[in-house]
Amino acid sequence: MRDSDAVRWVLESARTATSVTIMLPAWSRTALVIGVAAAVMGGPVTSAAGTAVTSTAGTAVTSTAVTGTAGAVGSAGQLGVANGGDQLPRLVYAPYFETWTKDSITAVARRSGARYFTLAFLQTPRRGSCTLAWNGRRRQQVARGGRYTAQIAALRSMGGAVIPSFGGYSADQDGTEIADSCASVQKIARAYESVVTTYDVTRLDMDVEARSLGNRAGIARRSEAIGLLQRWAARRHRRVQIVFTLGVMPSGLPGNCLAVLQSALAHGVTISAVNVMAFDYYNHKTDMGTEAISALRSTHEQLARLYPGRSGRSLWRMEGITLLPGIDDFPKKTEVTYPGEARAVLRFASAHRLRLVSIWAIQRDNGGCPGAIDSNSCSGIRQQRWEFSHLLETYTRA
Repeated sequence: MRDSDAVRWVLESARTATSVTIMLPAWSRTALVIGVAAAVMGGPVTSAAGTAVTSTAGTAVTSTAVTGTAGAVGSAGQLGVANGGDQLPRLVYAPYFETWTKDSITAVARRSGARYFTLAFLQTPRRGSCTLAWNGRRRQQVARGGRYTAQIAALRSMGGAVIPSFGGYSADQDGTEIADSCASVQKIARAYESVVTTYDVTRLDMDVEARSLGNRAGIARRSEAIGLLQRWAARRHRRVQIVFTLGVMPSGLPGNCLAVLQSALAHGVTISAVNVMAFDYYNHKTDMGTEAISALRSTHEQLARLYPGRSGRSLWRMEGITLLPGIDDFPKKTEVTYPGEARAVLRFASAHRLRLVSIWAIQRDNGGCPGAIDSNSCSGIRQQRWEFSHLLETYTRA
């Protein structure tokens, strides 16, 4: 996803007790094709060129249920580092939360009804840096007692949890996504570990789009660092899920993001889930609900080719979807997602038990700017405040 428009699929590893989730955005307004997500389950992945991709360890990954221990809350709103962190629901509505705003996570949770949030985004303050900060702001670096520590603890007391997200369109475009920015794989891995331990989280979201999709060195570093993170987590008996956010079209997942996944698999990464961002197609279509379901079906067919040994049911459970409430980037305003279309997607997700349903972003979930294109703070359509969240929150199940 990106700062102005956003964009989970989950496989679990019995071997490492960790997993990686991948989310996908759609076609960007810069006409860049944004992505695809895939995972290793019981065999090699075949590239578009027909080349088999196996993990560096040469082992098959099998599916296993992920459970967790609720993270402890310490004094003064500090997060205790429980070895296991939050237990996320099997099926969850986890909207993106724009962290560059001054909004309170807990206030939004109380008003919207949502209890699980994907926090967007973590990036480096400048190119060449290996330090993570919220929105790349030097005063908001990842640190115990720093930004969001108390709010995350308070959200946990309400029964919720967060999923930190890395990258986003702006960072991926300007080189401040940490794998693009930092030349040291070890430092990238330690940065990931720091996020896990500082906030005691069990799921991370990797949003890879824009120029990051063409940065081969960054792609390789990210893959290797996630592999190190997973092995680190396994040694400590931690559960860490990783979400790769990439783009999709109604016809399926573009090949450039498949290369991101193939790299991850080649480095022994266990992928947990795919979430497709169903917007910004730039194809003049008007029924975004139908287009979103088409994207899910097309992705399912691609996953079936990647994993011929897996059942259709398990493949659906590897998918997730992110909608954009209201008007997306397309200037002609023909790509508009209304609550009724979100309801259709919700019925489809429930029938197939998709891993995740999300929106970009929860701050857009209001009708305060009718006709506006791609606003960060409102949907551009006439709607009740929190109408999408009140609808989609029903998807969250233990």
